[in-house]
Amino acid sequence: MSRRGLAAVSSVLDQAASSATNILVLVLAARLSSASGFADFSMVYVTFSVLLGLNMSYVGQTVVLEKEPGRLAAVCRSSVLFTAGAAGAAGLVLAVVSLALPSGWAFLALGLVLPLVLVQDGLRYCFSALRAPERALAADTLRLVCVVAALAVQPHGASPGRLVLVWGLSALPALGLGLWLLRPYVRDARADVRPYLRRGHLGQRFVVEFAVGNGSSQLAVLGLGAFATPLAVGALRGATTLFGPLNVLFNSANAFGPPIVGRASGKRGVVRLTALLGAALAVTGADWAAVLYALPDGLGRHLLGDTWTAASALLPATGAQYAVMGLGTCALLTLRVLNPRATLSLQVVFSLLSVAFLLGGYAAWGVTGAAWGLAAGSAAKAAAGWARVGRVRAPEAATAG
Repeated sequence: MSRRGLAAVSSVLDQAASSATNILVLVLAARLSSASGFADFSMVYVTFSVLLGLNMSYVGQTVVLEKEPGRLAAVCRSSVLFTAGAAGAAGLVLAVVSLALPSGWAFLALGLVLPLVLVQDGLRYCFSALRAPERALAADTLRLVCVVAALAVQPHGASPGRLVLVWGLSALPALGLGLWLLRPYVRDARADVRPYLRRGHLGQRFVVEFAVGNGSSQLAVLGLGAFATPLAVGALRGATTLFGPLNVLFNSANAFGPPIVGRASGKRGVVRLTALLGAALAVTGADWAAVLYALPDGLGRHLLGDTWTAASALLPATGAQYAVMGLGTCALLTLRVLNPRATLSLQVVFSLLSVAFLLGGYAAWGVTGAAWGLAAGSAAKAAAGWARVGRVRAPEAATAG
């Protein structure tokens, strides 16, 4: 296999290791906790997911877009330093906020470990930019092993705060390994965080896209727990955790799809390829939902503990959501190849619509209505995405692709 092929395989495996870590953390937390305990843990983990996405958008995506080889070492070193400082500041805010929350100890624990987990995750983008994804894979595999081992030995009924603290501290070995593997590349580089603080930094645009895309729905779920009940968050989080393997496929399509799809012949070739991929992802999502729905209650409780009862009732809605998400992911992938400027407006309008469906569904039919609201929002975004693909002209595709 060529060096490029090995790099692609390492990148996919690294994404799988990162996704598996998130899935297993939630599965183990659900098994160790009561339904209310997992609901509190989920509130904290959703908060972490939002902060992780913001850091990925503001720092990570700008690192991988660096095109000057001579600047890569300095950019990577600067990104690590900026992430550590920004995470420390966010951790202080969480510590203050924790004083006013019922589950405050868990949020305080998140604030304490936030620099560790964000810097460790951010190293993946440095290794990607340096074309050394096998080093990211080594660190993230160690992260997966350590977090599973650390959580597996916790007693049943452990508090959410304890689980968050153990989860965060278990990142230390992977963080140490990642920094050691990065050191040969950045040893002589000089860090400069000022570009991250300037107005017009490219990451600001990516933060907007994240905020109106993934971030808005995450914040809506978090808000649901604030004005409704944390148990709703636990049920939604438990159901989506079971669909974690599909996130690996969606993320891989976004990461490796554009250069592959871009080689297709003309607009018709691009659309044919992405439509086939979208159909395959949709069928995979529906099949996975059917498998989960057929799980015996005993096995489901083994996976999610007390949260299984509430989460299993949401599987039809969450399965429908993931099926149409496959179509929507490929619609956006098509637009990135044909006309990259067309995606932001779609993300803004239909992500906000998904939030409205989520909250409206909860107001009308409770947590089941919220899950179906998310499915309806994803379906609307997919339909609008493919409709926009149909309006893209072939000459526009040629100039943008």
